[in-house]
Amino acid sequence: MNYYELFEIPVSPKVDSVIVSKKYFALQRSSHPDFHTNATEDEKEAMLELSAHINRAFLIFKDPQKTIEYFLEQKGQLLENEKYTLSNDFLMEMMEFNEELENKDIGTAEAEIVAYQDNLLKDIQGILISNSAEITDVDLVKMKDYYYKKKYLQRILDRLHE
Repeated sequence: MNYYELFEIPVSPKVDSVIVSKKYFALQRSSHPDFHTNATEDEKEAMLELSAHINRAFLIFKDPQKTIEYFLEQKGQLLENEKYTLSNDFLMEMMEFNEELENKDIGTAEAEIVAYQDNLLKDIQGILISNSAEITDVDLVKMKDYYYKKKYLQRILDRLHE
């Protein structure tokens, strides 16, 4: 099921959260199993499945990173169990970054990682607000690279809190 179609929103790496919320509540009102108590068992099952899709779509569209991930999946850019290779420059920078983080308190380290993530986001900000038809293959590669770098940095953040 295509969640962009389900929510009747444009295929885009960034969605309008207000529209998504309104659409979510409208879809839940029309399809939630509790509102179909007089339906047949097959209809109830179909409504239950649709409601699950609506909930999953809402969780995706509520989270900007998950929305980017879903967009890239829809564009065939993310493959299951893909072994994406980040650039050696980025990996060397992260190695130095990790070494520096060991000598910092958690708050400072976290702030530096978040700032780094924000800088990565700035590089693709123009792509995120583009119409899907305007997004080129080069843009998709940039988004994919951003996605994996952000994921890498998130793992560092997660390790800080262990």
